[in-house]
Amino acid sequence: MTSTGFSLRVDVGPPAPSRLRRGMVRVGLAGVLADLDRVATRVEVPAEAAAQGFAWDERDQRTQRWYPQGITTSADGGASGSTLLASWYGKGLVGRWLGSRVTVVDDVDADAPRYRHVLLVEPRPGRLRRRPWRRWRPVRVHAGGIVWYGPHLFVAGSASGLRVFRLDDVVRVRSRWRTGGHRYVLVQAGRCHPSTSAGTRAMTYSFLSLQREAAGDHLVAGEYGRKDAPSHRLVRFPLDRGTHLPGGGDGSTRPVEIHERQVPRMQGAVVADGSWVLTSSNGEGNPGDLWVGSPGAFRRHRGVLPTGPEDITWWPERGQLWTLTEWPRRRWVYAVDPRRWTDVDAGGNGDSR
Repeated sequence: MTSTGFSLRVDVGPPAPSRLRRGMVRVGLAGVLADLDRVATRVEVPAEAAAQGFAWDERDQRTQRWYPQGITTSADGGASGSTLLASWYGKGLVGRWLGSRVTVVDDVDADAPRYRHVLLVEPRPGRLRRRPWRRWRPVRVHAGGIVWYGPHLFVAGSASGLRVFRLDDVVRVRSRWRTGGHRYVLVQAGRCHPSTSAGTRAMTYSFLSLQREAAGDHLVAGEYGRKDAPSHRLVRFPLDRGTHLPGGGDGSTRPVEIHERQVPRMQGAVVADGSWVLTSSNGEGNPGDLWVGSPGAFRRHRGVLPTGPEDITWWPERGQLWTLTEWPRRRWVYAVDPRRWTDVDAGGNGDSR
């Protein structure tokens, strides 16, 4: 089903200047990968659908200030290797948002994967508008989904649409007191602003994934909502392989497909070898669900995911799905073998929706 009720207007600025202010060096993603400061641990993830996985270090396992959300990999980015990126949103006392960050993991197959956090920042408006690289502020979005596509990183911004970053624009800073202790920041390059026609409910961009096909690539987006929420939509936007932006990046683009009234409490959605795969949550302490099929015809596999499932991505070279969880002391990043669930017959442990 197609829709003309809403669109995304792409607004992306020029690359970062070659010269920055004193105390800052533009190093890109490669600079972070060469300076990783934390170590994860390979573990057996306590869930039926989980294959290999790892857990963050003790600080990141127990913190109640940062919560993992989105996931994407070097496969999405068209790069070789086994690099993984995860997004987190931060909150302080009385719910104050600290901002958002992206974690760079070097090798998911290592016995002790190494990683580092990078704070997401945006140019601060005001007097320094003509010199946006002189002052920044944290990007305060939920970051429920991310997609690495070519040179860009897309970050879901809920009702505000999408934030766009160039991974070459990672900057190393000398002083960390303005960045909450982060040595590296990734500066926002632009936004995909949402627009809604009269009579159409605005789209909430809760999570994202990349769909690659011979005929063209698409950005898959969906919205989280409780069972009684007015909508649980899934949409697909066309991506341009030249600009690596929605619709070519030269104006507004509309979804090529929209599916209304899908699964409640969706946390992630991806298309893997033609099959849609969703994650959904059931509250803290309760196992999550995996849904496989197509919009309007999903089969539910109850409780096969750990508690707190979030975003999901497809890693075709490995034949694996990768996803992650958010709750403190139960934070895992892990693979799922989709063949086990897409091949289940009607007598298996799934139930149809």
